[in-house]
Amino acid sequence: MDDFKLGVKTSVITIIVNVILSIFKIIAGVVGKSSAMLADGVHTLSDVLTTVVVILGLKVSSKDADKEHPYGHEKYEAVFAKILSVMLILTGFFIGYEGVKTLIYGNIKTPGLIALIAALVSIIAKEGMYWYTVKVAKKIKSLSLEADAWHHRSDAFSSIGTFAGILGARMGLKVLDPIAGITVSLFVIKVGVDLYIRATKELVDESADDETVDKIKKLAQSIDGVENINLLKTRMFGNKLYVDIEISVEGALTVERGHEIAEEVHDSIEGGVSNVKHCMVHVEPIGTQDD
Repeated sequence: MDDFKLGVKTSVITIIVNVILSIFKIIAGVVGKSSAMLADGVHTLSDVLTTVVVILGLKVSSKDADKEHPYGHEKYEAVFAKILSVMLILTGFFIGYEGVKTLIYGNIKTPGLIALIAALVSIIAKEGMYWYTVKVAKKIKSLSLEADAWHHRSDAFSSIGTFAGILGARMGLKVLDPIAGITVSLFVIKVGVDLYIRATKELVDESADDETVDKIKKLAQSIDGVENINLLKTRMFGNKLYVDIEISVEGALTVERGHEIAEEVHDSIEGGVSNVKHCMVHVEPIGTQDD
């Protein structure tokens, strides 16, 4: 199964689970008279919309290069990841707003047992969805799918806060229910901001991390005939990596042998670093002097 189909399959599964879970949580929030659970249910419902955005991002970014986009469409995934991060931030503000409104107007009721059960079910389901989605995201190197995975985990943490708030409210501290909602909103907003920053980095041609750069250097230096690495530039293009490297070889070598060394460096880097989309190798001869 190719990356696009695997990503879509994962997203469709999480959509189905989220629809069922959100309906259950919203009903539990209404019947159980819990503002925290109602907000948690809306948070889960927002996951459905964000996962649809993920599918769109995967579809666009997986398209082959064309005349208008000769380097491919990978950066579109970072654009969709930005959209997801904004939706996370807005979701966080909505949850916080509802909690503050409940505190201000003082319309706090004791939550029912069904709301507590719904919170527990949500914690288990959403944490499971996080691990399932993040595993696939790392496998296909999808930032938008990873962002969606964190959306699931933010919902799991949201439900933990909701569970604690509902439990405390049922024990007599009614104010804990809306406070739990506000606390969760701050976490959701932070996750959204972090994802926004990561997506921005992918759109501005940031270089690869130090570990990847070191790996590229070692792969190039391992090729027989490479005397030195004069220049190495890397840039992220969505979830793919472009490499420009200049190597030194003995000036006395034939053009054909110099080309063979460059090909070996090229194949070694593209084969040894999984997310390298293209490697450009420039050969610089080391000058020789007559005695």
